[in-house]
Amino acid sequence: MAIITISRGSYSKGKEVAEKVAGQLGYECLSREVILDASGQCHIPEIKMIKAIHDAPTILERFNRSKQTFITCYQNALVRRVQKDNVVYHGLAGHLLLSGVPHVLKVRIIADMSDRIKNEMSREGISEQKARASLQKDDQERRKWTQTLYEADPWNSALYDLVIHIHKFTVPDAVDFICRAAALEQFKTTREAQQKMDDLSLASQVKTALVESYQDIAVTCEYGNVLIYTRSEDHHTHKLETKARALAKEIDGIHHIEVHSKVAIPPNAI
Repeated sequence: MAIITISRGSYSKGKEVAEKVAGQLGYECLSREVILDASGQCHIPEIKMIKAIHDAPTILERFNRSKQTFITCYQNALVRRVQKDNVVYHGLAGHLLLSGVPHVLKVRIIADMSDRIKNEMSREGISEQKARASLQKDDQERRKWTQTLYEADPWNSALYDLVIHIHKFTVPDAVDFICRAAALEQFKTTREAQQKMDDLSLASQVKTALVESYQDIAVTCEYGNVLIYTRSEDHHTHKLETKARALAKEIDGIHHIEVHSKVAIPPNAI
């Protein structure tokens, strides 16, 4: 089976598509649940976490949380939720946070602005002008979020396996396309694919445990062998090595862990 991430704008029918795909496949449907998990890890109340996700990234500074800490906590919460497979996720940047995992089907749902405006006017009872302004602001904030935190443009179709335009294609059409794609051989959970997911989970757990104290680290994991990369000076590296050895005893699944200082960070590191 597969993991499906659905990226969407507001009033684009993406949430509806996600829920119907999950229902048809018998998958769990996730969005707010990950926010709840991440808010607990970051020690930020849920309402503030939601605001931090919706508004520009600078709001994190008000909560004394760096972008690195936020991303790490959120990624760890998401990975732990989807690790068991059979999930549709339609929240923040799933296609980026789960990159490198082969059985993730990355979908983007788009819709015409005119259709989105009509939907918002109907649901919110507001004028066309206010609906347009609200949607444009929301799109700008979402785009700014992804560009600032992940250095990627969410409107870049190359980030996705499937881009569906809800206009001539209806919601049932989109659900059918996604379910058919999820059944393809390349999105089935093989032993190797599950190993990559398990390794990503270990790497994200290790980074979450360290990121508050060591902002400059990056982590990789292959078959339970964890490598931590840092640019810190030698005395900080020694403290990091001590903490890493302790984590090896605390986190199940780690076979070996070591720290590499002042070396090139692999592109697959988180």
